[in-house]
Amino acid sequence: MNVILLDKVENLGAIGDLVNVKPGYGRNFLIPTGKAALATPANIKEFDARRDDLEKTAAEDLAAAKARAELLTGMELVIPANAGSEGKLFGSVGPIDIAAALEKVGVEVARAEIRLPDGPLHELGDHTVGLHLHIDVNVDITVQIVAEN
Repeated sequence: MNVILLDKVENLGAIGDLVNVKPGYGRNFLIPTGKAALATPANIKEFDARRDDLEKTAAEDLAAAKARAELLTGMELVIPANAGSEGKLFGSVGPIDIAAALEKVGVEVARAEIRLPDGPLHELGDHTVGLHLHIDVNVDITVQIVAEN
């Protein structure tokens, strides 16, 4: 299935690229989310007319993500959690908890933007957590989990 990308898609291409994708990926993800359109002559003509607007919107999104990244760079977040005497948590600290803690300090981060490659955090101490704010913008923050009193 040939599609024209209306937005930059990770591991696929940039705005305006004509790419060949599997039909299910195109039908079920790219087209419904507005990231692509079928590569018909009419759609290509319409894309050429809208290209400047799409690139302007993409540039604004990138600038907003970079501004958020500047706020988050070097941030140390402290999250209290219920833990045993050996430093193991009763439960875990996951993306929901991290997003809630960031919201308390005035920074909005969606749960889907938080990257925990090894899964939820289960121990006290400092942990490096990645935030994927935009396709081109990633930032690491330090999450310090402390025992509740």
